[in-house]
Amino acid sequence: MNAPLNHPLPLLDLDVLRTFVAIAETGSFTSAANAVFRTPSAVSMQIKKLEDILGRAVFARDARSVSLTTDGEILLGYARRLLAINREAVSKFVVPDIVGVVRLGAPDDFGERVLPHVLRRFAQTHPSIAVDVVIDQSVNLRRRMDDRALDITLLTNSTGASHGAETLLTEPFVWAGARGGSAHLREPLPVSVWEEGCAWRAGAMEALARDGRNFRVAYMSAHTAGQRAAIMSDLAVAPLPKSFITDEMVELGPKDGMPSIGQYSLAMLVGQDAAAPVKAAADHIRAAFEAFRETGKF
Repeated sequence: MNAPLNHPLPLLDLDVLRTFVAIAETGSFTSAANAVFRTPSAVSMQIKKLEDILGRAVFARDARSVSLTTDGEILLGYARRLLAINREAVSKFVVPDIVGVVRLGAPDDFGERVLPHVLRRFAQTHPSIAVDVVIDQSVNLRRRMDDRALDITLLTNSTGASHGAETLLTEPFVWAGARGGSAHLREPLPVSVWEEGCAWRAGAMEALARDGRNFRVAYMSAHTAGQRAAIMSDLAVAPLPKSFITDEMVELGPKDGMPSIGQYSLAMLVGQDAAAPVKAAADHIRAAFEAFRETGKF
């Protein structure tokens, strides 16, 4: 449906978009109805209203499944961004006077890439909340949460989300080398790894062992900046999340003689009986990763 240029375009209802996103994420009208606290018939009516406004079908339905149409895929990105903007705008006015301290933990890699963006936006909407950040390995951060020394923490895991945590991101784990470099051609293979106890280190070394690749640890660093330095100087190759690959690097795979590593997940753990400042910070972190899943940028 194309509206005349001199006619105002219809407004999309955020409540309807919330239902639309719930169906897209659960793959079921019934599951989505439970998530948004509506009856399945009410959810169906919301989607019909949405499709009438757009003049396009957003879901393909059959007796056993529901899937997004091409138009639905496009709408999903807009819907997530609109809902994220709504949360940010409402929090600016509804909860501007929340005060307190949030103790937030993060692994070095995501602490460097994600937290500056999240904390900048959080400070704009909640200027009275102080954030105390701890950067450490995931195993230590989990221990701090168990000891109630942290309110929220991000955790990396090479096999899936940590028990009791909410998965924020799942992506491939790949080998990175310098663009135009030759480290991956050397024997034994020079590898840059994190210190003992890192799940990323263990997964990468297990992959090399399964493949029978002869390697040596040529460089070790507890920080992502150190790994990048080893890669870009062509001292070694290193395992990194796919989204960490920069223009100065190349992803190395089986065609380069490098074994597949698999996937990893990033999860968020929020303390029990979280206070209002903690819940607000957790919502901002969720919104940041919603935006990343859609745009690839924080």
